[in-house]
Amino acid sequence: MTEQGASVDLHTPVTESVPFYAIVPAGGSGTRLWPLSRSGAPKFLHDLTGTGRTLIQATVDRVMPLVAEDGVVIVTGERHAAAVSGQLPEVSEANIFTEPSPRDSMAAIGLAAAVLMKRHGDVIVGSFAADHVIADQVSFEAAVKSGIVAAQDGYVATIGIAATRPSTAFGYIHCGTSLGLGAAQDVRTVLSFTEKPDALTAQKYIATGQYRWNAGMFIARASVLLGHLREQKPQLHDGLMQIAQAWDTDERAAVLAKVWPSLDKIAIDHAVAEPVAALGGVAVVPAGFGWDDVGDFNSLAALLPSDDNAGSKVLGDSGQVVRIQSAGSVVVPSVKRVITVLGLDDVVVVDTDDAVLVTTRARAQQVKDIVAELRDRGLDELT
Repeated sequence: MTEQGASVDLHTPVTESVPFYAIVPAGGSGTRLWPLSRSGAPKFLHDLTGTGRTLIQATVDRVMPLVAEDGVVIVTGERHAAAVSGQLPEVSEANIFTEPSPRDSMAAIGLAAAVLMKRHGDVIVGSFAADHVIADQVSFEAAVKSGIVAAQDGYVATIGIAATRPSTAFGYIHCGTSLGLGAAQDVRTVLSFTEKPDALTAQKYIATGQYRWNAGMFIARASVLLGHLREQKPQLHDGLMQIAQAWDTDERAAVLAKVWPSLDKIAIDHAVAEPVAALGGVAVVPAGFGWDDVGDFNSLAALLPSDDNAGSKVLGDSGQVVRIQSAGSVVVPSVKRVITVLGLDDVVVVDTDDAVLVTTRARAQQVKDIVAELRDRGLDELT
């Protein structure tokens, strides 16, 4: 055990035989992918890459080879539980946790970690968002295994993605020196986290070669994660532990109704990762796989094969799309209409039963403003 975890109670000695459990937070509404993604059917319930598997199905497929038996826990909203269960018959009903309202990632991940520790002891847990796209399964598994080694040594481990461009849409991890962890020599210290810097700062980060993108994947012993939470956010920790004690009992609903609304709404990055990194307790695994959080239609375009020589992309039936002198377009057709684009480059056209979006790829990040405007106009049924 390293000095970095010394302030946290460590109950059961960890060996390589300690089981690994994957926590999949499935929340949010993906407003930048409206009108395809809605609050009632968020992006993780959609097949956005044309593989035949939705994003959450692909996430579970990805972690299944790494986890213990019945080792995947989904944390999602009550309104999405039925759809999640229907898409994931391989995940037991007991492992689909529903939260009464969104309280951000720390509450979701902390709840799952606390329940898993109550059920199975001081296991190793990892959190993997339900709406990410990852290329290269072999490299992904290798990175997670290195993270497990770091977790065995008492660290909160995160996976750092190679930053291929100075993006302002992602957070950044400042990597330090190697920790020399035997079977995971690539693992390094985390010096700090930065949340979505401006373009100039991002360019400076890339130039140093010391920064990686933060994909929000964290791996730790359950007791270490919850111990850090107790130190950083004691009220949130205590509330989650109270809920976890009641989770597998008849008291769950009553305790949830009483305690859940009072929990801090905060991301795991801010609640644990950032302050613990300042104490030397966070490690980063430099990842060698492709990653994207499918944040908007411009990033989605990079994940789809070109439909023509002009670099246009179609999600759906390309026979429903006609383009003339239109390069770099992204079109999502419905089954009811043919979409035609003439003389416009780098446009986004998304057609659904009750709404149509027309914008440019350059303004893809601003699609969330349309959702806000619809809500302001009282058109919540469209969001």
